[in-house]
Amino acid sequence: MGSIWTSGAVLACAVAFRITGGVLAAAVISVALVLSKQRFGVLELGDMQLLLLAGLTVGFAAHVLERTAARLRRLVAEQAATAEREWLTRAVHDGVLQVLAHVQRRGAELGGGATELGVLAGEQETALRALLSGSGTTDASGRRDLAAALRILASDRVTVSAPGRPVELSGPVVDEVEGAVRAALANVALHAGPDARAWVLVEELPAAVEVSVRDDGPGIPEGRLVEAEAQGRMGVSRSIRGRVGDIGGTLTLDTGPDIGTEWVIRVPREDT
Repeated sequence: MGSIWTSGAVLACAVAFRITGGVLAAAVISVALVLSKQRFGVLELGDMQLLLLAGLTVGFAAHVLERTAARLRRLVAEQAATAEREWLTRAVHDGVLQVLAHVQRRGAELGGGATELGVLAGEQETALRALLSGSGTTDASGRRDLAAALRILASDRVTVSAPGRPVELSGPVVDEVEGAVRAALANVALHAGPDARAWVLVEELPAAVEVSVRDDGPGIPEGRLVEAEAQGRMGVSRSIRGRVGDIGGTLTLDTGPDIGTEWVIRVPREDT
């Protein structure tokens, strides 16, 4: 009963579809051979057991090898990200970081309007150092943790709240959402006043991930965004709306004199 072609079919299904494929193939082929020979004895039972054992063993081995290969790819990607981050750290440390630190110190010394400039420079220096020193967040399949990407935006004026577990989306989606959030926070820093605070909230919904950026500033006057776009100032249109639209997300705005400004970005989950 147990010839090369029968066992070969079971092994092929086990490699392709892991344990489930191997077991189902062994069962189907065993039943087919018993029906074709019109008998069922000790010899046939032994062959069926061998087919089942082969399907289980090879299926399990294929599953283990797949997990090992995925782990190896992830480690290689993390090593590459670490090497790139180290190179960037060396290139940036003696340039951008030193300039930002100098601007922060001089702003504090000069006082007045320069103080705010120094505070902003200090916040950007902190964010850049966190970005350069943080662990890589892109896995071998190209997915990134949105929560980790947004946490580095936290500062003394920006509070970031996100789930404790990873919120994984594809790398390009995370890049665009992070860029949109940065643009919204930049608008807060420029237009909401020196004492305005901002809150970034990341929420996981059944079919989407929602990110809200809220501030306690004076709000956006009615018609101001349309006027700015007509004047060729495309910051909101390109940096926020454009980014969200490119990834198939939706963007809503709630603003007013008594409620500040809140942007809500919603992007569909890729695993639904």
